[in-house]
Amino acid sequence: MSPHPGIDTDAIKDKARKDLLDLLEGVRGKKNLVIEQSLAGPIGLFAKFSTLQDYGVDKVFFLENDNLDTSQKNIVFLASGEKANNCVAIAAQIKRLQQASSIEHEVSVIWVPRRTLVCNKILEEAGVLGDISVEALPLHFLPLDQDVLTLAYDDPFADLYLRKDPTSIFLAAQALMPIQHRYGLFPRIIGKGDNAHRLMQLLLRMRSEAAADENAATSKRGMMPSASIESLIIIDREVDMVTPLLTQLTYEGLIDEMFGIKNNQAEIDTSIVGQAPGQQPKAQNSAPQQQGLKRKIQLDSSDKLYDQLRDANFAIVGPLLNKVARRLAGEYESRHGAKSTSELREFVNKLPGYQAEQQSLKTHTNLTEEALKYTQTDTFNRVLEVQQNLVSGSDPSSQHDTIEELMARDQPLPTILRLLCLESTISGGLRPKDLDHFKRHILHAYGYQHLLTLHNLEKMGLLVARSAANPFYIPVGGGGASESNITNYNTLRKSLRLIVDEVNEQDPNDIAYVYSGYAPLSVRLVQAIIQKQELLSTIRGPSSDTQSSTPSAASGWQGFEDVLRSVKGETFNKIQKGDEAAVKSRHMLMGSGKVKTVVVMFMGGITRTEIAALRFVGKQLEGRKRLLICTTGVVGGREVVGAAVEKGDFGKG
Repeated sequence: MSPHPGIDTDAIKDKARKDLLDLLEGVRGKKNLVIEQSLAGPIGLFAKFSTLQDYGVDKVFFLENDNLDTSQKNIVFLASGEKANNCVAIAAQIKRLQQASSIEHEVSVIWVPRRTLVCNKILEEAGVLGDISVEALPLHFLPLDQDVLTLAYDDPFADLYLRKDPTSIFLAAQALMPIQHRYGLFPRIIGKGDNAHRLMQLLLRMRSEAAADENAATSKRGMMPSASIESLIIIDREVDMVTPLLTQLTYEGLIDEMFGIKNNQAEIDTSIVGQAPGQQPKAQNSAPQQQGLKRKIQLDSSDKLYDQLRDANFAIVGPLLNKVARRLAGEYESRHGAKSTSELREFVNKLPGYQAEQQSLKTHTNLTEEALKYTQTDTFNRVLEVQQNLVSGSDPSSQHDTIEELMARDQPLPTILRLLCLESTISGGLRPKDLDHFKRHILHAYGYQHLLTLHNLEKMGLLVARSAANPFYIPVGGGGASESNITNYNTLRKSLRLIVDEVNEQDPNDIAYVYSGYAPLSVRLVQAIIQKQELLSTIRGPSSDTQSSTPSAASGWQGFEDVLRSVKGETFNKIQKGDEAAVKSRHMLMGSGKVKTVVVMFMGGITRTEIAALRFVGKQLEGRKRLLICTTGVVGGREVVGAAVEKGDFGKG
């Protein structure tokens, strides 16, 4: 078999679809599908409902709604095997089905991504395990786009940092291992952060187990370093909690802030984006009823206009849309200049594409107008001002009056918490007096149930009191980087040039454009590995001699060892080796001029602005390297703070 040219994300999608359809095909005849709600979106990324219908699915029910009917003999449950409450719900519905129905149903349960002992035990104790067929659907990475893979796992951020549940680390390792089996070992595994280090250790352990397996002897290729992958870079979200707390300023990030994007879809009011194409508008007298209607908008690279807009800073989206509108108008007018039937036929053939682009332009123009209203509000600008003052190193206490004013205006609690957590993360905690003051104000303004919210934030290390011995104010040195227990933004702001004063948003030359002047620390760390010379030039200025201080052949963290001592968590750089003779012969076959892939894995989640920044880095490396972004999930300030917010209301009867 010839070597793989690179990691094919379409192949991952095709395999997921085939695995699911094979399991459905194994259940003969018509069937009702009962699916966990949080899995519906990930499944929709690779299998449409019409495809499921072709494989016998008659009706689809959500597991949480508990409204399964008995219209079909075959029932298929599809749910996450990592959640015990899913097992309890499925067992209860199966027992009720057996008691209430006169038909003898054939029940199948498909666990995603694996069958667990806990679920087996729950089904056994409920007395239904012997009556059902149990399978597993190994659904790990799913492509959000050609260059982004995410785990099919719900709420990994809260599990990892609030509940301290390491399941997502194990699932990430399980998702990365098939890539190694198919394309070869990651020649170098490098990263920063405690959870990143655990993932690296788990990958090494899984490699050892695979090598010990008798079947592994038949596939030596998987046990050799890859010729198409350069390295795996793992970044723990915990090393940079500031970035997700900031307001995202790219077009895609701003849509996420306003409406939320999940599985490449955003639910937006039809009063903003209008009815879906092909739907008849309702009568005018029913307009009030239309206010609450939502429409799902697909947001991925299949929409060519969105592909151009999503990673741009929002400040330049208006002019970009204007340029597209003028181009489309010109192309429409060109039909009047068609003189022959062949020219007219060519225009007619292009017409569906024009109409689709026109519809996309209308949708994104409406979204941009709504986002413009949002960004012009006094609240948005006050919040943004506080954020930019904090990241630029201003005295945190000077921002307290603005935060209190926002509380007095009854701004949503997550908005307030994001600002307080941002100050705490940057400053190594709030002064105990200030922290007590804000806690008291939050409880009085938003309810005493938020004692639990404040406890959760403290547990995650996002909102803590500054201690006298806080290493944030002491130069971190002496020991290795693994001893850092806090990220020192005061030091890193200068040593990695996190603040860029002059940003060209129209034609950016640095990743700082995604936050209008702030460069995400997480992406700076990736640059420290794959863009050493460019990063050193950015930090020291283009006139400085960066070649002499860091050799061009430097690999791993070389040249940035001192900087890493100011970043929280373990630092590692592991080289994986194979049989020397086999590796040499393979590299001779592959040649040396091939563009290699760098896999960047974010544990705990990645923001849409970080994805935009990594794509910017990828464009700068075009022709030399290709970036593939992997993550346990996509997060933003809503998810980070929302994981801690107590949903119950104990104060109102």
